[in-house]
Amino acid sequence: MATPSIEIAGLTKRFGKFVALDHLDLDLEGSICVGFLGPNGAGKTTALKMATDMIFPSEGHVLINGVAVRGSRERALASCGVLIESPEIYPSLSPREALSMVADIRGIPVGQRRSRVDEALEEVKMTEWADKKTGKFSKGMKQRINLAAALVHDPEVLILDEPATGLDPRGMAEVRDIIRNLKRRSRLVFMSSHILQEVTDVCDQVALINHGRLLFYDTLSNVLSNFSKGHASVDAVFSTPVGARASEVAALQGVERVEPLDPARLRIHFGGGLEAQRRILKGLVGLDLDVVSFKESGTSLEDIYLEQVTRGDA
Repeated sequence: MATPSIEIAGLTKRFGKFVALDHLDLDLEGSICVGFLGPNGAGKTTALKMATDMIFPSEGHVLINGVAVRGSRERALASCGVLIESPEIYPSLSPREALSMVADIRGIPVGQRRSRVDEALEEVKMTEWADKKTGKFSKGMKQRINLAAALVHDPEVLILDEPATGLDPRGMAEVRDIIRNLKRRSRLVFMSSHILQEVTDVCDQVALINHGRLLFYDTLSNVLSNFSKGHASVDAVFSTPVGARASEVAALQGVERVEPLDPARLRIHFGGGLEAQRRILKGLVGLDLDVVSFKESGTSLEDIYLEQVTRGDA
């Protein structure tokens, strides 16, 4: 089997004088998950829709597994599973019935449909509900069925547009776990997301765009390393809740901002190295806060995202 790939070259979309996407270049290859980041209106969904021929580019092209989407749409997308703007499922259908319809549309031979539907349901952990009506399913359960629909023909490439947006924490965790496991079958996953923790948890590489332009594309580890620029953070755990005293911690020398993680845990962002950490720890003790754990958390993807997007907006 050839290595799955998506090649995006000079992809541009104009709506009149407005440039929604400006000469995007991305070369994705391998059994990886690539997080596609950017604020609302950055051009993420526009790019994904052009990659799947839902809208046409003003310039540029997209190749999926070496096949041009424009001009050879059916062949290019035959190896691609897509979930963009989550579709509704007929409430009177069971997951098995809904997926059988998708398998029919996908041209899966009749003799293989049941096994492919069963495998897709197993991948999204919905086998137990295969024959229940979807009308009373939670939003998270419906999204798992939508993911199964994208998987029913066993694609090599998956293009997902914010698959966990709008779900409750449990639904987010379920979808995140499914996406984490998708790579096990030599799949390339290209996923837009607003949930930075989700990207950190499941993605190998990240691309950030703003105002239609690519700001960076690299492995997650390289991004976290290259953009730290002397800024870091520590996670401090206390024996009692400290939320009411977060402003005092924020006023310590060298502290840039304080991020409450839970009632008894703070992420303290600061500039400087070990000496700065020592000074902050001493300051916490001076505030008579009972510190039980104090360890470096590193620069977060959220910090980098906010810095780069803010700089682009300036």
